[in-house]
Formats: sequence, structure tokens, C-alpha cells
Amino acid sequence: MSFRVFAVIGVLLALGGCVAPPQLPVPLAATAVGGAAGKVGVALNIVEKADTYFPGADCLLCYGLASAANSTLTAYVVKQPIDDVVQFQADVVTALGKKQTSVVALPRTWKIDTYPKLSSTQPNAAVYDFSALKKTDGLDRLLVINVTSLGVERTYASYIPTSEPKAFVLGSAYMVNLTSNQYEWFEPIAVRRAADGKWDEPPNFPGLTNALVQAIESARTLILKPFAK
Repeated sequence: MSFRVFAVIGVLLALGGCVAPPQLPVPLAATAVGGAAGKVGVALNIVEKADTYFPGADCLLCYGLASAANSTLTAYVVKQPIDDVVQFQADVVTALGKKQTSVVALPRTWKIDTYPKLSSTQPNAAVYDFSALKKTDGLDRLLVINVTSLGVERTYASYIPTSEPKAFVLGSAYMVNLTSNQYEWFEPIAVRRAADGKWDEPPNFPGLTNALVQAIESARTLILKPFAK
């Protein structure tokens, strides 16, 4: 085996070592709800709008061709309201309130990236340091609903589509103990729904519109399930 091959393998291994493993699900801790939980803040961090995505169209020309081929769909998707996703926050506040927990909703302007990142090798350690909220808001725990992207995606191999478009919601929901900085609950969100029947029905794409409604509702169910018990 040549030195060049060894060098390439070394680079790939080094790059692989730089990628943090995904956070695994964490069941809701019994102490994270009810009177023992103290004051819980519920924060919502979501994208500003729905959009289309074309994973696999991984060069500028490929992505340009994919975007052009789906321009009518994109024009429709970006106009879809995300009010049902915004409602997640109020839904969680209501669910936690039934557990007799002291619950407050943080302002809609709240953003994750205004807090410093942490680097920890401990399992289930939060990525961000939210501990300042103990002083500013008197919180003991923070529940974050983080929707990183939603809309419609269509997979590609370069400039060739490999699937029909699907509605999707991606992100996570989690609760952090602000004293220990540990996750006391973590739920990855990765919901995808295909259209029932035809999807290519411009200008209103009823099949994909319904699929997006279903995907959002499935994400809502994932988030609320631990608090319904």
C-alpha cells in the first residue's frame, strides 16, 4: 500500500474523529416535572419559514438545476404558514401546567445561538450553557423546542432526482437541568411524510400540503408524549 493511500486514510480518520456523535434519546426524568422540578422555562427556537431542500444535489450546478426544476414548488412552500409549529410552545406550557409545575413561556424572540457553547465529554451534557437563566428568570430547568428546518425535501444524486418530494420536520426537544447542565429529557425530531396519491399538482400542491400538516402534527405528538402520562 502506497504512502499516498496511508495518508488519505489518515486524513479520513482524523476528519471522522472531529464529528461529534449524535445525542441519543433521553427518557424524561421523574424529577423534571411536578413540584420537585422547580420553575421550568419553555423556549421555542425555530426557523423563520418553511422551505424546500435538495439533499444530494451537492455541487453548485446540481443545486441550481434542482432548484430550477422545483421552482414552482418552492414558491408555494415558502408561503406556507408555520403557526402550528409556533403553537408547540403553548402546547408544552399547558401540558406541564397540568403536572403542577411552575411553568413560564420565554419570549418568542429567544434564540439558542445567543448562549455560549460548551464542550464536555460527559454523556448527556447540554451543548449550550443556559445557566444564566437561573439568575435572569429564576429558572431551575429549561425546556427547549428546537426546530432546525421544515418544509419539503427531495433527494438527488447530483442533478438527478432519486425520490418524490416529502414533507418533513427536523430538530429536537429537550429539558436541561440548569444546575448540572445535564439533559433530563432529549427527543430527536425527524419526521417525514409523503403525499397520499399525486404530489405534482401545482399551484397549490394539496397532497404535499396535507403531508406537511401531518408531519407537523407527528412532531407535536413526539414532543408532548412524555408529558401526557
